[in-house]
Amino acid sequence: MEDVVQWLKENGNLKIIDEPLDVELEIPHVAYVEVKTDNSRPILFTQPINKRLGIEYDMPVLMNIFANKSLTEKIFAKHPDKVAEGIDKLLKLKPPAGFMEKLKMIPELFALKNVFPKRSKSKGVCQEIIIPKSEVDLNKLPVLKTWEEDGGAFITMGQVYTQSLNGGMQNLGMYRLQQYDKNHLGMHWQIHKDASHFFDQYQKAGKKMPVTVAIGGDPLYIWCGQAPMPHGMFEMLLYGFVRGKNAQLVKSITNDIYIPRDVDIVIEGFVDPQKMEIEGPFGDHTGYYTLKEPYPVMEIETITMKEKPVFQATVVGKPPLEDKYMGWATERIFLPMLKPMAPDLIDYYMPENGVFHNLILGKMKTLYKGHAQQFMHAFWGVGQMSFVKHAIFVGEDAPELSDDIAITEHILNRIDPKKFLITRGIIDALDHTADETLVGGKWGIDATNKEVVEYGVENPIDNATLLKKMQKIDSSILELRQYFTHTKNPICIVTVNKTASVMSGIEKLHELQEHIKILVIIDKKNNDIDEPYMLVWRVVNNIDATRDIILEPFIVIDGTNKSEVDGFTREWPGDTFCTKETLDSLQDRGLIDIDDKFIKKFGLL
Repeated sequence: MEDVVQWLKENGNLKIIDEPLDVELEIPHVAYVEVKTDNSRPILFTQPINKRLGIEYDMPVLMNIFANKSLTEKIFAKHPDKVAEGIDKLLKLKPPAGFMEKLKMIPELFALKNVFPKRSKSKGVCQEIIIPKSEVDLNKLPVLKTWEEDGGAFITMGQVYTQSLNGGMQNLGMYRLQQYDKNHLGMHWQIHKDASHFFDQYQKAGKKMPVTVAIGGDPLYIWCGQAPMPHGMFEMLLYGFVRGKNAQLVKSITNDIYIPRDVDIVIEGFVDPQKMEIEGPFGDHTGYYTLKEPYPVMEIETITMKEKPVFQATVVGKPPLEDKYMGWATERIFLPMLKPMAPDLIDYYMPENGVFHNLILGKMKTLYKGHAQQFMHAFWGVGQMSFVKHAIFVGEDAPELSDDIAITEHILNRIDPKKFLITRGIIDALDHTADETLVGGKWGIDATNKEVVEYGVENPIDNATLLKKMQKIDSSILELRQYFTHTKNPICIVTVNKTASVMSGIEKLHELQEHIKILVIIDKKNNDIDEPYMLVWRVVNNIDATRDIILEPFIVIDGTNKSEVDGFTREWPGDTFCTKETLDSLQDRGLIDIDDKFIKKFGLL
């Protein structure tokens, strides 16, 4: 992987686009469309430009590196399950009882020598060019602006290296980095991240915090940066374990932080704990804009780079995205680390249209009553799993968790409100649904039991008839479609033209309880009732379980956008939508090939 572009040409069916394209909207829109196609490929944009600033960049932009599952496996050089097996083996190592057992352990122990990063005293290829502080200019880097309403350009694949105040701990994270001007970046690290913990240490000590940001190099670096490693463990240990060889690190030019020698671009500087700037708004991987908030600012001391650097970037927005495949690898590899806290866990799955932290499915051995509820508390109390909003657990007889249709049918045949757990806890900083930041509702569903006795709805009727009955009661209801009507808990989805809280008048629909088991209400605007993939995305994004779920006489889920009519006083962010003029221009030039069906399916406009 010394030459990532050449490796992708040989192994990843790299698409090369030589036409000049704008870093503002055009390049991100091409990548956003590409990652949603069935044969998604990595893309190299050889002539990035910035029309607004009149810049022609002298380095290409590489995007969609983790373009599909097959390519992701090639990047790891093995199936992620194989990496997981190695971790599981290490976790189960026991002190050898005799001489022969000691001999058997030698290969495992010998392999561990490759885990620890090696620090070199010499400079790396990432330091072939050194730009002094007086000449630093971030405008010379092809930093992307992805969405029309973004607060500016931001670095999307920055490897952010930080260390604790005493230098004893180092961290690699992946955070949004807003470009404010020629020499300042915003540090969007959330409160639960190690970098934020280090920042607190420097703030209390009244000292400036050194930060080094790397871009490029082995794609595994950026994957390690988003991996949910235990607190205090340097992510480059994981790199060594996966690669089977030590990460080769070199010292930053202006601080004591070590970074991989083969990255393309290095941005060094410091954060003054006394200075904060408004960051955002930015479209994010949730498919929504995150709101403006104050975050620390990095002042840049120097930029170093290879002689011929490549600028790696990714795109965020509505699923599916590149993080689908990065998340798949993370999910497989970290299964052994979850099992010590939940020993009877068999498998888990985080669907990308659940935006990972919004929905998790778990398969488990149930040994006693309340076992699934115990698992819910365990998941919600440990590490990054504590940010999961909705958890559904099934028994060991369930289908494959990733078989979306089969597992949904299995769950719906076992839905019993008596086995729900609705509570409150910490939520992701990007979550917009709770009445206050960082704390919101969580919903656990125990579907480990046998099929429920009652069969389906008491009096099933067709969509058109049921819609007419509903509209007689509530004229704001516009559309209706029933899903999984053959199961014991069919789902009835309705769209509304919302002018008042849907929950305030829900009692009027109780007279239809013989026709309904689960009622899901969404806005007509920006939703397609015939696209279940995006409906799941919308609903798990849009609900707070303590506010938006009613259990009797049937289950009601309010997946609408919230506002003052709901007593919701925070700002509700908008969707990430492509710019129509940009899509049309790209289509006219033959750079993308999409139709109205594709646009509608993924909610592009």
